[in-house]
This record gives sequence, structure tokens and C-alpha cells, in this order.
Amino acid sequence: MSNNNATDMTFVPATDSVGVEVRGVDLRKPLNNEAFGLLEDAFDRHGVMFVRGQHLEAEDQIAFARRFGELQVNFNSDLYGLPALPEIFVIGNIEEDGKALALKGVGNTWHSDMCYTATPPRATLLYALEVPQLHGLTLGDTCFASAAAAWDALPATMQQQLEGKRATFDFRERKRSRPVSAETVAQYPPVEHPIVRVHPATGRKSLYVMRDDCTAINDLPDDEAQRLIAALAEHILRPEFVYRHQWQPGDLLMWDNCTVQHRAIADYALPQRRCMYRTTIAGNRPR
Repeated sequence: MSNNNATDMTFVPATDSVGVEVRGVDLRKPLNNEAFGLLEDAFDRHGVMFVRGQHLEAEDQIAFARRFGELQVNFNSDLYGLPALPEIFVIGNIEEDGKALALKGVGNTWHSDMCYTATPPRATLLYALEVPQLHGLTLGDTCFASAAAAWDALPATMQQQLEGKRATFDFRERKRSRPVSAETVAQYPPVEHPIVRVHPATGRKSLYVMRDDCTAINDLPDDEAQRLIAALAEHILRPEFVYRHQWQPGDLLMWDNCTVQHRAIADYALPQRRCMYRTTIAGNRPR
């Protein structure tokens, strides 16, 4: 099998703020260092990167994800991981004999993955196997908001006030689509992260605030902290910072959990089927 050629790849921005589509690459084929370097650079700069028309086996997805770093096994793999491949777990609404084969209703509020951990993941990948449709209308989109563009757009006085502030993220307080065991909750004690996060590769700053996960801001009274969290969370979601991805089967999409927040649109139900394979790439402690 021939390698991907860097000169064949083109990069098409999805919006001015976030997202890029990569064309001219087959992710089943090996990526030499030059080709991978172009992909990694595009990902770091745009926050969301996607390739359409792929025909991947689970092993292909894992091999591609590993180029970006060590893989994490998410706690949802206990119930929805692929047999012998816990690096991938299934999200969607597929069932067999009334038994759920995928994690349903996940990610319906704006968030950054696993921000409640001491070392949140660098990136998350989704590979679309089945995409729901209703009379030709595609459902189940995912929205992405650039927290980096949101930081850039803040007034300088607000930026100065936020620099150096830290917030508490508490897994016990977050909204959930299903019950989580006490053992799982105990794995994730409250953590502190900087409100202004610096990207480890580009040095770009981002707002690291989520309404449902960020529960307090250090050195601020609770009522003042909650008002600031709400204001910043709404600011991040301004339309000019958002890209809405309309899925197609064969899409491989990945997002940067440092600079991007996301939300799944739950506008479908059986018999419209949605099935995606999710992989998580480990990250570093936010700074």
C-alpha cells in the first residue's frame, strides 16, 4: 500500500474561527513524517480537523490516533468499549434485542472533555459509522466553539482581570445522561485549572470555563464567580466562534480539548440510528 503524499493534501478552513477539512488523504495508508507534520500543525492551529470519505477499521483509527500521543481508556469503555479494543468506545443509540450497544445521550451540553481531571485529554476523535437521517435530512450534528477566538475577542481590561485566576472543576456536580457509580465519581476528586489556558504547541491562549463543570473561581465570592462563569460561557458560544459539523458516514473528526468546546445535537431517535467510535488522546496538565 502506497503512503499518503503530503503534496496531495489540501486544507480547507471550515470557518474563520475554528475547523479545517483535510482532503487528499486516506487514513488507512501510512503517514510519513512530513505528511503527519502537516496534519498535526493544521490540527493545532484550527482546533477541529476532519477528513471525509474514510473506510476505517477500528485498528486504523487507533493507529492514526496514536500518532498524536498515548491513548486513554475512558471509563465508559467498561460498558461500551469494543471487545479487545478498549481504546474505542461506542456512542450513539444503536440497540440489539432492546440492549444498548452504545452510550446514548452523551455530550448534549457545552463542555471540554474530561476537564474535571487533573490532566484532561489532548484530543478526542470520532469516526462516523452511521448517521441519522429523516426523509433525507441529516440529524445528529455536533457544534464546536473556539475558546481561543473567544479569548482573543475579549476586551483587554477583561483579559487582564482573568490572567492568573484559577477555577475549580468538580465531577460530582456535573449533569449526566446516565447514573455513574460512586466508584467512578471517587476516581475524580475536584481539581483546579487556570481560567486562561495556554496551548502547549502554539502558545495561543484560550478561555477554559464551562458552565456545567466549572463550579467556583478561586478568591471570588460564589455569587460573583457564578456570574462570571455564566458570562464567559455565553461569550464563548457567540455565533462567529462556532462551527456546526453535519456528519456523513466515513467522517473522521478530531477536536482539541484545550482550545475548543463542543456540544452534540440530540435531534434524533430510533429508528434513526447513530453510531460513532470514540478515541481519546492523553494530554498534559493545563497551564
